[in-house]
Amino acid sequence: MNWQRKIMCISPNMTGMHCSMLSVHPFVYGIGQKADSGHYLSPANAINYLANKIRGTGNISAVVLMICAKTHNEFIQHLTQFSAVLPLPVFSQVTRMAKTAERLAITKMQLPGKSGSGLPPLQPFSTSTSRMAVNAQLIEQAKTQVSAGSSIAGLKSQLTNFTTVRQNALQQVTAALNGVRNKSTRVWVCSGKGNGVLLAEKLCQDTPEQDAVYTLATLFVGDDIRALERMLHNEPNYHTGP
Repeated sequence: MNWQRKIMCISPNMTGMHCSMLSVHPFVYGIGQKADSGHYLSPANAINYLANKIRGTGNISAVVLMICAKTHNEFIQHLTQFSAVLPLPVFSQVTRMAKTAERLAITKMQLPGKSGSGLPPLQPFSTSTSRMAVNAQLIEQAKTQVSAGSSIAGLKSQLTNFTTVRQNALQQVTAALNGVRNKSTRVWVCSGKGNGVLLAEKLCQDTPEQDAVYTLATLFVGDDIRALERMLHNEPNYHTGP
C-alpha cells in the first residue's frame, strides 16, 4: 500500500458496488483551518483524519482518492475534473462551497452531526456516470436476448416497435456513455487490503504534495471494491510515491 498517481476514468465493465465512503475537505468543521482568507486543509491532516477512522476496523479492503492544490483556482479546476468522472454528491458540494468561498467571506458553517470513531454504514456506490455504464450493459444484454427471439417469424411484427424504441434508447445511452468515457482526471491513490491498523500506518507514510493547502480525500471501504479499482490506471512512465 503506497501512494501512486493514477488516471481515473469510467470502466466499460462497470458493475454495482456497496461500500462505506468518507470524505474530508477544508470545509469539514473542526478539521480544516479557517482563516480570513479562506478554508485550508493539508494532505497530511486529511490523511491522518481518514487513517484514524480505519485503525479499529479489522481486516478491510480500502481505497483512498485524493486531489490537492496549492492555489484556490487550481483546487476548483481539480474538483471540476474529478466531479465530471465521479460525480458523488460530496464532490459537487465541495465544488459549490469552494466557488462560494471565492466570491463571499463565509462566516458561519453548519455544524455536522456528532462524528463517531468508526466508518459510515455501507451504501450503494452509485453516480450518474457509473449508472450509465451499468445500464448500457443491461441494454446490450437485452439486445442480444431479443435478437435471438426476433428470428421467429410470428414475433417479428410484435417486436418491430420495441426494436425501434430499444435502438433509439441504446444509441442515446451509447452516445452519452462515450462522452463520459472520454473524460478522465488525475488523482492520488492509496489502496490495500489487510488489518486496519497496518493500513492506517502505511496510509500516513510518504503523503504526497505536502506543500499543498487545499485537499479533498475520500476513503472507500468494502468487501469488494474492484469496481472502483477498475477505474484507476497507471500513468505513462508513472512512479510510486510522491
